[in-house]
Amino acid sequence: MRATCLEDLLVYQKAAAAADAVSALLKRPAIIKDRRLREQLGASSESVGSLISEGFAQSTDRHFAEYLYRARGSSKELRNQMRVARGRGHITEEERATFADRYVEIEKMLTGLIRHLRTEDRQDRP
Repeated sequence: MRATCLEDLLVYQKAAAAADAVSALLKRPAIIKDRRLREQLGASSESVGSLISEGFAQSTDRHFAEYLYRARGSSKELRNQMRVARGRGHITEEERATFADRYVEIEKMLTGLIRHLRTEDRQDRP
């Protein structure tokens, strides 16, 4: 089944849900005080969904895939920032692992979609 709108993409849905979970985390007093980390966590979590969205609007599969590579990079960045948050005592190891699992799943989905797009390489995306 071909996605006809952005919301049809399961990876986009998962990225949006994960970003919502990160947003809830950003309301913790310890993270609010750690301004730089809070900004990085917020930016990278928002970036994953934003890049998927921006890529979906591209006219070719190859260009869409380029945005997905960047989204995958933002996901990896977020996982590192969660490691930093754990190291600073802002989150528990269980929370870090839960976020890591969510974002690893998103990264795997992005990799699969990238492979698919590179195989099809349509030039007339809607």
